[in-house]
Amino acid sequence: MEAKGKFLHETRIPVRWGDMDFYGHVNNTVYFRYFEQARVEWIEQQGFRVGPDVPTGAVIINADCTFYAPVNYPATVVVRMYGRDPGRSSVMTYYELYVEGEDRLYADGSSKVVWMDTATGKSVPLPDTLRASVS
Repeated sequence: MEAKGKFLHETRIPVRWGDMDFYGHVNNTVYFRYFEQARVEWIEQQGFRVGPDVPTGAVIINADCTFYAPVNYPATVVVRMYGRDPGRSSVMTYYELYVEGEDRLYADGSSKVVWMDTATGKSVPLPDTLRASVS
């Protein structure tokens, strides 16, 4: 996936009954939660804690998702995460969402992750370990 950058992480997430909407498929907002879970797992794998009491951490300044086909319960989604273009304090992340056992792409998206000082709310340099994992 050259256009999406370097492969960073893959996770599997069971679809919960409550993830569905009135139409019987996963609600559009839930896809962002699936992407978030992959991102949090990747950050933790790099040795960083995620939570309200950390001195620095990741925030998202924009996010998008394109939906190609509805996901239905029961299923397990597979989220593949990629990254590229690390800057001083940010990195672009990209996501592909599949249903386990299928080759069909159900959704893809992206988000710009900014590393910030949680006390001041100001951006700070991206940690070297995160930068290295994307480069």
